[in-house]
Amino acid sequence: MKNYLCFGDSNTWGFIPASDFERYPYDLRICGHLQNNLDPDLRIIEEALNGRMTAWDDPLNVDKNATRQLPSILDSHRPLNLVSIMLGINDMKHYMNKTAIDSAMGIAVLIDQIKSAKCGPNGECPEIIIIAPTVYVDAEKPFGHVFDGASEKSKGFAEAYKEIADAHKVHFFDAGQHAVPPMDGDGVHIDHHGTKAIGEALAAYIKETFDW
Repeated sequence: MKNYLCFGDSNTWGFIPASDFERYPYDLRICGHLQNNLDPDLRIIEEALNGRMTAWDDPLNVDKNATRQLPSILDSHRPLNLVSIMLGINDMKHYMNKTAIDSAMGIAVLIDQIKSAKCGPNGECPEIIIIAPTVYVDAEKPFGHVFDGASEKSKGFAEAYKEIADAHKVHFFDAGQHAVPPMDGDGVHIDHHGTKAIGEALAAYIKETFDW
């Protein structure tokens, strides 16, 4: 049995767009599609939190800083063969004054935490996939003005994240190539078509990349 930790935010959690914190059932979430499309001996560990930031403290939504959470989570689930990180959209809240480059810098801190944790088999480092999140879209039912300006800023995720992944010699996957939030939603969350597309594409990438 191998262990794969999926570390993410509300899109990994399965937040139904424009809902009152309603959640897709497991088989319709990204991790559910991963589990269905990968070897059953690869156990998917879904570690998702609504509002999670990369490396920043949100003054309006406390205890969401991933750098404060990840070390304990790595210890809790070791040994880990694979860790993926899909975070960044919450950094784009207008009052945070962050860009995609800032989020990528936060991702770099998380990569360093994984490497220093020695949480893989035999105390080695697990494989790491950095996932550029889907972009924000100006949809019909936004979260008030929380994400004003996020549409343009989030377009930089893929380029910035790939640069960080390459510099740290870890794997890169662009979720934005496979899904975008629906226009009749809230601008942040992908629907069940998006979770399926990302889950299946990521599973295919994992099969192609790792000889397990």
